[in-house]
Amino acid sequence: MTPGNNGASTPEDDDPFGYLYADGQANGAQPPSGGGYGYPNSVNRVRAVGTRQYGQQPQHAQTAPYGQVPQQGTYNQPSAHYAAPETLPGGATTAQQQVPGGGGGGRGGRGPNHKGLLIGAIAVVAAVVIGIGVAMLGGDKDKADAGNETGTTPTQSQESKPSPSSSKGGGASQVELPKSDAKAMRLGQGVSTASDIKGAKADGGVYVTGFNHVGATVTWSVDGVKKAGNYRLYVRYAVPGVDANATLVVNGDPQDRPLNMENFGGTPKGDYEKGWKETWSNVSLTKGTNTIEVACNEGNQCDALLDQFYLTKG
Repeated sequence: MTPGNNGASTPEDDDPFGYLYADGQANGAQPPSGGGYGYPNSVNRVRAVGTRQYGQQPQHAQTAPYGQVPQQGTYNQPSAHYAAPETLPGGATTAQQQVPGGGGGGRGGRGPNHKGLLIGAIAVVAAVVIGIGVAMLGGDKDKADAGNETGTTPTQSQESKPSPSSSKGGGASQVELPKSDAKAMRLGQGVSTASDIKGAKADGGVYVTGFNHVGATVTWSVDGVKKAGNYRLYVRYAVPGVDANATLVVNGDPQDRPLNMENFGGTPKGDYEKGWKETWSNVSLTKGTNTIEVACNEGNQCDALLDQFYLTKG
């Protein structure tokens, strides 16, 4: 196969700049002048702007040199190449809808409120900072309170033994209020003292016996009540495994409720020594001297031994 001056047989063999090279000039390449790319008989692919037609070109369409606007028609009038669907017979009509509140990018709408977003973000950050500060202050306060409470918590021994200051403030101290035992009581008919049964706390283990008959009385003259008011009368007693009760008379006034001397804990029947217990009843006393009487009246069950009497603030 020998080379020949046939030009560019196919478009891809064209070299638009062949006239610049020696081999191109030897093959007859010329600078383009409205024809091909420079080779003789090369494919002519240059076409004036506006002369190519696609499909059916309207007969009245005119071409114009490149860069110039065709003369026919008027500005803003529909082109013959395109017609909107709504202009055709039977075409659907369309309506423009306005976005509520105005568009974000049009002239009539308003853009995003960047200032409002910035203020909101600053408010959130400020709220978080304030919350953290309050939490830190609260934690410090709790620690301080815990440290203060540590020094004021009483020990077990302090709770079991009231201090003199607390006794004076509450008025409930057994030392401050009157106290008596069997030897200081005024005994009625048929009532006496004894000490052969162990367990009595009175001095010398002395207790009152013979109280188990109607008409028996034990009277305590209470001196030194500093303030009128309600008090609790405590009575220490022993029962032989059965319940007992008596009538309580304060300053000559019999009380509605009896003094209950029950067999708490269910101690063995007939055993006084294991039956020592304690009971109490509310009494209203006047300032100064008061009289408290424990009597065995009709309807009472009085089989009991009496040991000590004392008052606390009610």
